[in-house]
Amino acid sequence: MTIKDALDTSLLQTIISRRSIRRYSPQPVSRALLAHLLTAAVWAPSAHNRQPWRFAVIYSDAYKQQLARAMGERLKTDLQADGVPLEVIERDVTRSYERITSAPVLVLVCLSMADMDTYTDEQRNHNEYVMAVQSVAMAAQNLLLAAHERGLGACWMCAPLFVPNVVRRVLHLPDDWQPQGLITLGYPAEQRERSRRPIEESVIWL
Repeated sequence: MTIKDALDTSLLQTIISRRSIRRYSPQPVSRALLAHLLTAAVWAPSAHNRQPWRFAVIYSDAYKQQLARAMGERLKTDLQADGVPLEVIERDVTRSYERITSAPVLVLVCLSMADMDTYTDEQRNHNEYVMAVQSVAMAAQNLLLAAHERGLGACWMCAPLFVPNVVRRVLHLPDDWQPQGLITLGYPAEQRERSRRPIEESVIWL
């Protein structure tokens, strides 16, 4: 199937035309529209139908700034320990701060193991955790596609995964909420183009 053939269906057109957008217009995103996106998210499939996803929607500039500063401080500490040059660290910290604070709205995507199964052995407990991660990732993808379909731009940032305690502290989250990623959202102020390798490079037909 060619890209042109795929674009003949509206669902595939939405999937193929979605891009990671990092620059947004100042136009606000309504709460009703956010509720629409979150509804799409929670209708993702999940392991045992336990729906382990949790979402924190952040409109407040104060919370954005506190979160960006706290995450930036931890990023700086970690990169210094890695021996990264100071100018590279400052550039990375500044870029992260700007991405977080300039988005009209943020959606922090978390998982909770509260309703997942527990076992007597480590391997099955690990597999259960992976199943929760997969479930949350599918919910996040639903949200990203719904945002694009409604004319919004969005970008997934994995940074919260590296500093979960910092994120929980700043946002006053429940202890069982495990941050997985941060989605920046807004009406796009840029266009981006990307491509994909042919499916033949990633698929085995048996």
